[in-house]
Amino acid sequence: MAVPTLVLPIREFLLSGLTATVVTFLLVGPVRVLALRLGAVAWPRKRDVHVTPTPRWGGLAMLGGVLAGVGMAYQLPALRLAFDNNASEVVGVLGAALLLAAVGALDDRYDLDALTKFAGQTTAAGILVIFGVQWTVFFVPWGGDASGESGSLLVLGQEQGVLLTVLLTVALVNAMNFVDGLDGLAAGVGMIAAAAVGLFAIGLVGRVGNDPSVYSPALIAAVLAGACLGFLPHNFNPARIFMGDSGSMLIGVLLAAATTSASGKISIIGADGTDVLALFAPLIVLAAVVFVPLLDLLMAVVRRTRKGLSPFAPDKMHLHHRLLEIGHSQRRAVLLIYLWAGLLAFGAVALALIDDPFIVLWTVGIGLVVAVLASAIPRVRAPR
Repeated sequence: MAVPTLVLPIREFLLSGLTATVVTFLLVGPVRVLALRLGAVAWPRKRDVHVTPTPRWGGLAMLGGVLAGVGMAYQLPALRLAFDNNASEVVGVLGAALLLAAVGALDDRYDLDALTKFAGQTTAAGILVIFGVQWTVFFVPWGGDASGESGSLLVLGQEQGVLLTVLLTVALVNAMNFVDGLDGLAAGVGMIAAAAVGLFAIGLVGRVGNDPSVYSPALIAAVLAGACLGFLPHNFNPARIFMGDSGSMLIGVLLAAATTSASGKISIIGADGTDVLALFAPLIVLAAVVFVPLLDLLMAVVRRTRKGLSPFAPDKMHLHHRLLEIGHSQRRAVLLIYLWAGLLAFGAVALALIDDPFIVLWTVGIGLVVAVLASAIPRVRAPR
């Protein structure tokens, strides 16, 4: 008797992501008009790179795309299983996304204080926890049982899991907010990160035998990547609209939800303690996906606190600003950060999914050398 072939719902995930792309792209025009009429406009400031007033609220168009992508998934028989098995998880993610998009939209118009935004971020993280999206367990390569199996499960207590989830969510939201400083930067980094998380999540689906309970992180990542892709043509230099905090915080909370949800599925993968990469795959992927924005966030916090300023005090010393200072154009600086983010994120995914890590490490190593050289040696501008 023939063994049935495992068929992953990849086309359905792609269709959901494509729906998010198209709807976001089409919504940007009306949102742009609305932002101009209601005064949600970014006026040039000393620390800004743009020199002309530009409407914000692009995140509202992205939110519309995300909701449309999830709605499309609900209409597809294969992906509806994600709602049947994890309905509360999907509802919690959408609730957190709606809350932060609303807080961000208010900030884009009225410039909310940092404490109010922080309260919104922690509340959104709390919504994720309430609906079951939180860190609960992961493998460690020590310990074991009497049968000789190496490795053990480290189970987090309720308070530990909640604290870790809230910290991760708030850090990711602020990291994406901080990195949103050049045309197309946050949208592109968000798209790359979401695509990497989605690829990893689909790999998890395959490893557990197409179990629908693992569909939700792949779905979240697919619609987020699609929304970022649909927004990017309007936002790439020269940008006609900014995503604003409504967009950057939306990306951050959805990335946090997808990575947390994917990491939580490791307990059902069945990996053993002899495969360290498999055990730590979700953590490796998570760290790589958010490395660039979190590095920028960490450097900003250290830099500002050393000067006696608030960690949220604005300045013009982010990574993208430094690339501009050494001679890169806006587009080149953005593309370089894309390169770094893509190498780290997809390199980590490849380590998790490909059996031969040496090929992956050599490939990523060569890519990193190219990235370092491209970042350190700005393009020689022709004399006028």
